[in-house]
This record gives sequence, structure tokens and C-alpha cells, in this order.
Amino acid sequence: MRIACLPLLILAASSAPALAVNIDGHIRADEWKGARHVANFRQTQPLSGRPGSLHTEAWILATPKGLAVAFRCDQPADVPRTRQRVQRDFEDQVDRVNLMVDFDGDGRTGYDFVVSSTGGVNDAVVTNETVFNKDWDGSWQHAVSEDAAGWTVEMLIPWYIAPMHTAHDGHRTLGIYLDRVVGSTGERDSWPVASFTRPRFLSEFSRVEMPQYSQSLLAVTPYMSGLYDNVRGRSHFQEGADLLWKPNGQFQLTAALHPDFGQVESDDLVVNFGATETYVSDKRPFFTENQGIFDFSLLDDNSQLVYTRRVGGPSDDGHGAADINAAVKLNGSFGTTSYGVLAAGEEGEAGRVFGAARVTHDFGDQSLGMLLTRVDRPWLDREATVLGIDHHWHPTPQLTIASNLVGSEIVQSGTHTRDGGGTVIADYEMGGGWRQQWLGMHFGDQLQINDFGYLQRNNFNYGHWEVRKRYTALPVDSAYSSHDWRFRIDALDNDHGLRLRRQLRISRNSDLRNGGSEIVQLNVNSAGWDDLLTRGNGALFLPPSLDLVYERISPRHGDWAFKLDAEAISGGLAGNRRMGYDVKFIPTYFINDAFSVYAGPYYEHIPDWLVWQRDSGVVGRFNEHSLQLDAGFDWSIDSRQELRLKLQAIGLDARVRGVYRVGANGRAIASGEPVDDFSVRNLGLQIRYRYELAPLSYLYVVYGRGGYAQDEFPGTTTTDALRSSFALRDDEQVLVKLSYRFDI
Repeated sequence: MRIACLPLLILAASSAPALAVNIDGHIRADEWKGARHVANFRQTQPLSGRPGSLHTEAWILATPKGLAVAFRCDQPADVPRTRQRVQRDFEDQVDRVNLMVDFDGDGRTGYDFVVSSTGGVNDAVVTNETVFNKDWDGSWQHAVSEDAAGWTVEMLIPWYIAPMHTAHDGHRTLGIYLDRVVGSTGERDSWPVASFTRPRFLSEFSRVEMPQYSQSLLAVTPYMSGLYDNVRGRSHFQEGADLLWKPNGQFQLTAALHPDFGQVESDDLVVNFGATETYVSDKRPFFTENQGIFDFSLLDDNSQLVYTRRVGGPSDDGHGAADINAAVKLNGSFGTTSYGVLAAGEEGEAGRVFGAARVTHDFGDQSLGMLLTRVDRPWLDREATVLGIDHHWHPTPQLTIASNLVGSEIVQSGTHTRDGGGTVIADYEMGGGWRQQWLGMHFGDQLQINDFGYLQRNNFNYGHWEVRKRYTALPVDSAYSSHDWRFRIDALDNDHGLRLRRQLRISRNSDLRNGGSEIVQLNVNSAGWDDLLTRGNGALFLPPSLDLVYERISPRHGDWAFKLDAEAISGGLAGNRRMGYDVKFIPTYFINDAFSVYAGPYYEHIPDWLVWQRDSGVVGRFNEHSLQLDAGFDWSIDSRQELRLKLQAIGLDARVRGVYRVGANGRAIASGEPVDDFSVRNLGLQIRYRYELAPLSYLYVVYGRGGYAQDEFPGTTTTDALRSSFALRDDEQVLVKLSYRFDI
């Protein structure tokens, strides 16, 4: 009865001034006086727009201490509750709520704050309308309570959590999105009716006007870390500090002195014999704090003009990872113009100096931005400058157009090299679940952005046309709640007119009524040339090929959950005459709501695997088998402590089928040059304990071990290679790190 009467009490007191909200998970009418009440939640997963199957309501209130939001989620006894405890930045399918805020209301950058029904949190930055980056961790308050009828969440987001544009007449207009997810079914009910599966998401948030408040913050986070290398028998101690200063909403300074970028997070193992670099995300706090202003995507997968893993990455002199002296970042705004400046310097003669400057301006239904980067690499006698301009436009409610232009100038030992590129993408919502997309790209063969940025390859022209159809009115007895069909045709040539690929893609993304998801995708590729395989020693002609992918994710039901990936793929010189395949199955067993264990294999067979032989124009043709083990456990000891084990081991066996060179016409010519069978072994093991001393203050104790070996004439099976990978010990380290944030 108290909950049912609460909306009336709040509305009756709407003219009263805002009082302090006690974030304890219990909604009290006197605390939420004057709040905006939201009860019109609609289904957006599946994206039907119908009223939610369970009642949800929320309250939004601006207070001097921050943006306060409360959710009341009805959940009767016949709807199972997910009581699983989750770690920070969880991706588990559990009961949860999302608050997303665009503090400037311009559709450029949003912040996502997620709370599960068991009190777990996740936070992320949203850019380019639909791109989520959960590497960022913010400091904000939350609390959860539950009763027989449902559960309640309260949140308080400080005003200093993000830079904001200047307010007008004492008021600020925010973009706000709220949703609630039912873990047992996967149903998502939101206000407003907006979805990250559509081309517009951030710009579709509801505009909410509220009083202007401002908070200042000075936070200093000193740290100490000690590392013992058990292989080399030596220790390393380091100390430093991070500084965060926000005198007001329009300016922020972030600095790091002798930042410690030791591995408390472990990257996934990747065996990469290809010509393109593997992209790895960045969890380092300095590079995740309000980094959204520097997001400049070239709209090609993970492409970015600022790829922060370059800073402190492999040194130019080849002596391991570079050490960073200091780094500084400024963010701010003037009116509707936002800016950011980033600089970082590395130690030693091979130390690089990185710089970036970014500015964006909002024109209502359009926005325009510029990003300039510069990297000085004295060890290589190289200076790299890149300039990018990006434009976003919503000419009609149905049409969205994004475009960018980029150019680079490289000075290498006195020689200047210049080139450019650009991308344009248009999305059109036709109604009735239909959608079209057109995309075009051009990147010159001398465009070079990878001194600071990330681009898998240059030297190409690409275009595609895609049409989609969404189905949500499925029969009630169907296992699926929605299907999203996609049909795409594309063309890829290099910048000299050489045909690399023509492709037909058909895919279906589906949501299941049990909260799971399913993806099926077929790629049919024409014959074409591979101009990267031989690293400049000629383009190799390859026959037609195809690729069929299946992915199924089943969330927890009872004590089990699983993920299944399977693929049938052709390629190489045999084309469709030889089919390979891979299968990955990872089951998870929940010992209880706080402790889960997972272990599963990944098996791959490529019967016609082409591998370039280094420093030559020779290509080896191999029959490849690989076996990988992924295993570990996650233990949420309590609300402050967690223990995690992550183990990955790979064994790969490749047997020579033939040796070839590329002929003048691009055809493979058999060669008698010697190429040997080989095997690869790879190991990554990490045990990590984390204790949260206070918000964004942690004690880490981490044990890590790993190694990599490539052997010729292996004389072993794939299983033998996997088994022997556990003996690798190139690195074995124990790291203890203590950091504590002081808010002044």
C-alpha cells in the first residue's frame, strides 16, 4: 500500500524544494518530493513498444549532491528472481536496471549506470550513438532492497562525474534513458522507447529540464606496487599517483605521475599469424576517465584515431614495454563546444611523446568535430601527425548520416609522406521494422594512423548496402521473442583497383524467451586477391569461399549456463573444396549464487591454412589443428571482496601440405623451398584477489604465469601440444598493489 500511494504523495508535493536523498534502497515520499515520476515503461527487447509485462516505475530528482534516480520493479512470486552475485562490470543475464545520462543533452556522450537486484554494478561510456565502453569506472552511490512484491533501487550520480556544458538561466537539460531487464526472460522495458539495436540511441533519450547544480572535486589516488619476478629472481617497486581536479562542471584536469600500468587485468590469449594487428581494449584508469571526448571512430570495426594501448606499449628499441613518466588530460566546454587535450611522455632514449587535441560543436540536428594527434618517435627518427574531421547529421527523424575525413603526414628521416581517407554511413528507418544502411569507405595506401591510432589496414575502398527486417510478433508458443534479419552485399577493392572480395551476407540475430540469444550468419565470398598475406611480395589469387557461423548464449537456469560457438569455413587455395570448422563450448556451473566455475574446449581445424614465411615471398600451406582450454572461477566473497581464476592454454599443430610462391598473374606456383611443420604452445594463468577499501580504492594481490613457444619438427599431436603448454614458464610473477583515493 505504501508503494502504491507513493506516486500520489510525490506528485502532491511537486512544488516543494528537493531534500537530501538517503541512498539506502528504500523510497520515502518526503525524500522524493518534487521528483519526476515515470511509469510508462515499454518493451524494447523485444522491440515491440508494447507495455512491459511487469510493472516498473521510476523517479528522477536533481539534488545539490547529484542526480538521484529510484526504480521500483514489481516481480511477483511466479516470476523467478536471479539472485546471482556479480562482479563489477558484469555481463551476466540477471535482474537489473539501467540509468543512462547524456549530461549535455546533445547525443554525443552518455554514461550508463547499471545495478543488479543483488547490488552488483556496471558502468560504461556510450559514444557514436550505440558504442558502449565498460572500461571506465566511476564513483557513484547505489543501494538495493527487496520484498515479497518486488525490489527497489536508489542511485545518486554526483554532478562532478562528467564535464558538462554551461547551463542557461539556472537550468540544465539532460538526456535520460531508464530501463529494467527481467533476468529470467531477457525482457527489457524502457523509457523512452529507444534501443541500442537501432542507428539512433543516445539522441533518442528523453530531454529532462532540471535545476542547475555544480560540484567541485579534487581527488588524489596515490599507489604503491611491488612485483616479484620468480623466473629472473628479482623484485621491482614503484609508486606514483593519479590526480583528478574538477573545479566546476565545465573543466576537468586528470594527471598521472609515474603511472603503474602493471597487469591487474589479463588479456585473452590470441595466436595471430595474420598480417593485421589484434585490437585490445584498455582498462587503465587514466585512459578511461572521461575519455569519450577522444572517441573518433573511422567506422571500420575497432578503428580509432586515439588507441591508448599505444602509450606504454612495446618500446621502439625492442626492449619490452615502455615506462611512462607522466600523462595529463584536460576536458572542458564553452557553451555547446567541448574540448579535450591529452599528452603523455615515455622514459628513455626510445621514449615517445604522444599528444592529442579534440574539439566538437553541437548545431542542434548536426554536430561537427576535429581531432589532431601527434607522436614524436626519436628512436625511429619519425614524427606522425594525423588530422580528422567528423560530422553527424539527423536530417529527418528517420535518416541518420555520419561521415569523417582523415589525413596523415609522416616525416621519416626527412622524407614526407601524406595521404587521406574518409567514411560515410547512412541509416534509414523505413517503418514496420524495416531498415536500410549504406556505407562507403576510402583509405589511401599511404594513410598511416597507427602511431597513435588503430586501423586494421589501409589501401582499400569498400561499400555495402544492407537491409534489415525486425520481427517481434512471434507466436506465444515460440521459443523466440524476436528475430532481426539482415541481408548485405559488399565490395572490397584495394586502392589500386585490385578486387579483394565481393560478399553476400545473410544473418539472423534472435532473442529467446528464456533470456538467451542466438546468432546465425552466412558469408558467401567471391574469388579475389589477398594483398596482405605476403607482406608486399605480391597479391595471391584465392577461389570463392564461404563461412557459416552459429552462436548461442544460454543464461543461468538452475545451476548451469553455457555459451556455444560453432563455425564451418572454407578458404585457402582449395576454396570450397575443403571445409574447416571450429567449435567452442563453455559451460558454467554455479556452486552457489556467489561462486561459479567454468571450463570448456575450443577446437579448430583448418585444412588449407596459408601462412607467410617471414622475410620471404614464400607461403606455406598447412593442415592445422588447434585445441584451447578456457577455465576458471569467479567468487564474490562479499560486497567488497572477490577472487578470480582465469586460465587459457593453447596447443596448435600445423603440418605442411605444400609450399608456394606468388606468380606474376597472382596465381600460386608450387615451390621446392623447405618449409617445416610446426607447433605453437601458449599459456596464460592469473589468480587475482581484489579488496575494495573504499570507492575506487583497492588492494590487489595477483599471481600470473605465462609463456609462448613455437617449435619446428614437433612430432606431437595437438593434444600433446596443449598438455605441454602447462609447462611453459616464460613469466611468473606476484604483484601486490595498493591504491587509495582521497577526495579533498
